[in-house]
Amino acid sequence: MRAKTGDPSSPRERRLRGFGWLPNKVRNHFIAMMGEFAGTFMFLFFAFSATQVANAAAAGAGTEGGSISQAPNASTLLYISLAFGFSLAVNAWVFFRISGGLFNPAVTLGMCLIGAVGWVRGGLVVIAQILGAISAAGIVSCLFPGPLNVRTTLGGGTSIVRGLFIEMFLTALLVFTIFMLAAEKHKGTFLAPVGIGLSLFVAELSGVFFTGGSLNPARSFGPDVILHRFSGYHWIYWLGPALGSIVAVGFYRFIKTLEYETANPGQDFNEKEAEVFNPDEDPATADDVRRPSLTGRHSMSS
Repeated sequence: MRAKTGDPSSPRERRLRGFGWLPNKVRNHFIAMMGEFAGTFMFLFFAFSATQVANAAAAGAGTEGGSISQAPNASTLLYISLAFGFSLAVNAWVFFRISGGLFNPAVTLGMCLIGAVGWVRGGLVVIAQILGAISAAGIVSCLFPGPLNVRTTLGGGTSIVRGLFIEMFLTALLVFTIFMLAAEKHKGTFLAPVGIGLSLFVAELSGVFFTGGSLNPARSFGPDVILHRFSGYHWIYWLGPALGSIVAVGFYRFIKTLEYETANPGQDFNEKEAEVFNPDEDPATADDVRRPSLTGRHSMSS
């Protein structure tokens, strides 16, 4: 006889009964924190380890200082960008059911500002994200030979002001992508991690050489804590992503106020929904272009 997986007493269903006394809100916050800690750790562990490999290869090839910030190397930049983008896509896909798969204080700020995440939950997961980043940097430093070489630094003659605005615009792209693919619910939401990972990949291609491609305060903070080394401009890796998140929130609010759904309706409808979708030529509100219900049509045809 097949065991019921929803039965807590089933040998196939192990549950930690010791947390039953906790209020649901506290337990859920704790679960989200653990999910963000583990997800941020896994995301940055693989991203940092790949960066360590890329920089070690650059050092072996005779690049000055063994750092991608000294001279542009297309293959090194591509390797690092792919590592960050793919690692984010995979881990966001794994952890989004647990905590949302944020892994980034700037993203968390944006989600709080649009109301998708509560401020208490946001503050708690930011702590978990920072701890996860520190842990990832520490483990990579211990496991991989040679000095840890994954810090974000300005390169290519980039000034502090330029670096600040580069981080702002790159983060704005990432956060707005998350808003449109994950916060906005549609039939393709389950594929959001792919688009989010690709957005980070594109942003890293543009930013790694000039700023180290942070887009994430925790990503910059973790290695600096492990190395006990903070650049005088470390603050740009906090302020830049925060400003980028605010820019993304502002534009998102703007198009939501204009009811952007009316400009190009029905784009994510399936074939059957498109057949019965017949909006006005110039719809006035988002309600005029709402996804059609096929329930009544099916019952009539049967």
